[in-house]
Amino acid sequence: MARTHVTTTINSVGTEFLCEPRQSVLEVLRDELGLTGAKEGCNNGNCGACSVILNGRVVNSCCVLGVELEGATMTTIEGIGSPEKLHPLQQSFLEEAALQCGICTPGFIMASKALLDENPHPTEEEARFWLAGNLCRCTGYDKIIRAVLASADEMAKK
Repeated sequence: MARTHVTTTINSVGTEFLCEPRQSVLEVLRDELGLTGAKEGCNNGNCGACSVILNGRVVNSCCVLGVELEGATMTTIEGIGSPEKLHPLQQSFLEEAALQCGICTPGFIMASKALLDENPHPTEEEARFWLAGNLCRCTGYDKIIRAVLASADEMAKK
């Protein structure tokens, strides 16, 4: 199958790759670019484990084709913090024990980042509504919501 050349920006870095027209963004990230933070949970857009921020909107990367990244700007979990300096959301997830197996965690963090980018001071109800598209099979959602709200408070102080 013919491969398509795509030029995009991922995690603030200009990036070029070749992909087949049928490859999803999730497949491109993991198989072509070595960015394995986004996880494949359901591969049909129902779980949110593969969430990324594409052109300012949270999307399920399993439901977007890689060729659609042409000229786009995307942020993945690898682009929001580092081991030396975690993003406040990552730090809050650790402190609130809002993770267990880790499959859903990158998607929750990316969706939460998109929420806080749009609404820096969400209520608990707003956070629960926003994250309704992300599923976790290990933890209760309360710790995740507490982590998001704690992160919002921390970010507001800075």
